[in-house]
Amino acid sequence: MRTKLYLIWIMLLLIACGPSTRIVNSWRDPEVTVNTAELNKFMVAALLRDEATRRTVEDQMASQFPGKAVQSYNVLGMGELKENDDYYNAQFKSQGFDGIVIMRFVRVEQEARWVPTSFPSYYMGWRGYYGFAWTTWHNPGYITIDRTYYVEVNVYSFQRNKLIWSGITSTFNPSSQTRLFNNVISAVTRKMKEQGFLK
Repeated sequence: MRTKLYLIWIMLLLIACGPSTRIVNSWRDPEVTVNTAELNKFMVAALLRDEATRRTVEDQMASQFPGKAVQSYNVLGMGELKENDDYYNAQFKSQGFDGIVIMRFVRVEQEARWVPTSFPSYYMGWRGYYGFAWTTWHNPGYITIDRTYYVEVNVYSFQRNKLIWSGITSTFNPSSQTRLFNNVISAVTRKMKEQGFLK
């Protein structure tokens, strides 16, 4: 019985500590539905300070839509955009781009959490409680920092010259930046399909 409870506790802990991404808020233009089969091509951009991370994330985004998505670092390079909207819209339309998907890191929230060393067995009798209390007196546990990352994704149409989809995601304790952005891409794509925005 005690072994089973301990295993259940371990499984719950792993689930709680595993990375999870959810859509906090989203909006779509009700007049727009994107059929990927009809798209010519679109740009994907990750507005991240580190160039290596930016390229990795844009590669991840582009891999979801092979033959359709083009990384912004191949089109815009690393420099600041110096011309106005009309100039770039005309340029991109002439190059056959339908729109652009922009991903931006918004913020990270941190919270301290106490982690006990083992699962208490209070209800198994005084001996179980005594043993647990004696062990934790000498090894009481530790404090860990939970981090929640917020990422914004916006989709703009060059033909309509406006925003057509927007969403903010939250990801709890991702194991790496690669895992974080992979989860964001998956969650956003799934949400777009659920809403009927993406076909």
